Amino acid sequence: MGNLLKVLTREIENYPHFFLDFENAQPTEGEREIWNQISAVLQDSESILADLQAYKGAGPEIRDAIQNPNDIQLQEKAWNAVCPLVVRLKRFYEFSIRLEKALQSLLESLTCPPYTPTQHLEREQALAKEFAEILHFTLRFDELKMRNPAIQNDFSYYRRTISRNRINNMHLDIENEVNNEMANRMSLFYAEATPMLKTLSNATMHFVSENKTLPIENTTDCLSTMTSVCKVMLETPEYRSRFTSEETLMFCMRVMVGVIILYDHVHPMGAFCKTSKIDMKGCIKVLKEQAPDSVEGLLNALRLPGCSHVQLPELRTLLHTVWMPKYLPSCSCYSSSQLPTPSTLSPNDTCA
Repeated sequence: MGNLLKVLTREIENYPHFFLDFENAQPTEGEREIWNQISAVLQDSESILADLQAYKGAGPEIRDAIQNPNDIQLQEKAWNAVCPLVVRLKRFYEFSIRLEKALQSLLESLTCPPYTPTQHLEREQALAKEFAEILHFTLRFDELKMRNPAIQNDFSYYRRTISRNRINNMHLDIENEVNNEMANRMSLFYAEATPMLKTLSNATMHFVSENKTLPIENTTDCLSTMTSVCKVMLETPEYRSRFTSEETLMFCMRVMVGVIILYDHVHPMGAFCKTSKIDMKGCIKVLKEQAPDSVEGLLNALRLPGCSHVQLPELRTLLHTVWMPKYLPSCSCYSSSQLPTPSTLSPNDTCA
């Protein structure tokens, strides 16, 4: 336990080699059963991302069909283009359900007595690595989804066509694969700006509510500890030098952001309050020091969720400096013409 605590307290001069080994951690015998279960899910993650990255949509076909509603050939062409895409979207959605169950299994393993969350993370680094891999995948998926409006356009066209055919008492073969109930669930999923993060946030809150005998602090401490470890590894040259690739650096940043968002949803006061165990100022500073292009997606994911807990004027100044107005529209406390600036902040400023 002392090793990880040295990381958290920044006593790194005497303990330069202790950190969560995101690159090489291997499961112990005690971890192996859960590790194998999660690994079976994660083995599909790269193919999901590759499939999503290659998703081009059926925009031209849909546009031609809409502009020529009486042209049966164009209608069929659009429909034949959309159907396989909807099956692909179903695969993504079904993977989110598997990921949700995997996360809950990991949370159970990393928060259960008699060990503290800190002890769990140090003793079970392979499970901590899988937890990090889930978050890494989640943010990569959502970054790709946010940059691809074709997903929602294709699915909207699919649902309109299905509804029109249902009115005409027509049954299409694809309804055997994507029935109305499945289509409704998929619609809710893809309506989210960050659907995978939303799924994991809901899964984490569900885990807390279902495990009433487990103190909520076990879960929030697990999340805050993971955040602290990521932040320290990112800001400490001794640790950064141990990363074998730039992708590990990006991995660590994505994990840090993902855990902050989960913490903000689970903790009663959120991640931005004074009593939060997450050093938000330090985390944002770490992101600020990276190349803007590499962290823009992360900053988009980390937009003030509700903005109800930001009380420190120094933190709000830093948020404004880092994110700039384009990152703040999700804050319901200000209109675009009322965004806080360093000159307008006062020590007593809080969001309503």
